[in-house]
Amino acid sequence: MTEIEITGDLVRDLLREQHPDLAGLAIREVAGGWGNQMWRLGNELAVRMQRMDSTPELQFKERRWLPVLAPRLPLPVPTPVRFGEPSERFPKHWTVMTWVPGEPGDHGSINRGAHAADTLAGFLRALHVAAPAEAPIAKDRGAHPKDCTGGFENFFQAVAPDDIAADVRAVWDDAVAAEAWEGPPVWVHGDLHPANVVVSDGTLSGIVDFGDLFAGDPAWDLAAAWVLLPAGTASRFFDTYAHADEATIRRARGLAAMKSLFLMLMGQNGDRGLPGGKPHWGPAGRAALDRVLKGV
Repeated sequence: MTEIEITGDLVRDLLREQHPDLAGLAIREVAGGWGNQMWRLGNELAVRMQRMDSTPELQFKERRWLPVLAPRLPLPVPTPVRFGEPSERFPKHWTVMTWVPGEPGDHGSINRGAHAADTLAGFLRALHVAAPAEAPIAKDRGAHPKDCTGGFENFFQAVAPDDIAADVRAVWDDAVAAEAWEGPPVWVHGDLHPANVVVSDGTLSGIVDFGDLFAGDPAWDLAAAWVLLPAGTASRFFDTYAHADEATIRRARGLAAMKSLFLMLMGQNGDRGLPGGKPHWGPAGRAALDRVLKGV
């Protein structure tokens, strides 16, 4: 994967070539991003540029399915409005999408915990409906925790604090022992962590980055009860969601532990100056892991 330098001038030139009616709008870089780089386009749009992603499949997935899902979701999500094709100037795909206003969750905070729990539960209830046969299937996520032990062990060995390591492993082992999802495959966002949600006024106000969207086990999203929400709100979340049985909650809690360790590892990589590292994700991951161990 070779990173391509993306500048405001490049974005404007591409718009002039392929969507000239949008080229006069103000262009502002959006901080963050790894696989894709975001640029604000005017007040209501954004340009999503394929950068480090080795394949355009994630953008194609959003182009295909977000227009189908967005109308029935109770929170704003980015919806594709124009497509950009590879060219001599930029040999990758790019998409013009609606802008979801607010602050990225990894730079903001949620202090209206009950409201956020109800909001997230309502969003996931609306999302988690039976997916059609042609819906995408996950390649690197979506499996039962027992089939993800390699990933968990990598994260665990790298960053699990010694003083809580036994407790973390107990949560994971319980998830591995839980019964598998027996319902129909449902739509799953697949990558709910602080950088992929938007917050405003102390609560959740939008969900972004559906590149990992798949049909499968809802536990992968329900892990957000601990990864995203403040301490003490997971029980309220599951009461409001109302569709998760005991085994699903156990799988979700184990997956939340794995996701928390991943955030901690990304933070560690950032502290070391490694590519793709996010220093501020480390504390967020540790806080999420503490919530997982408390279980509420």
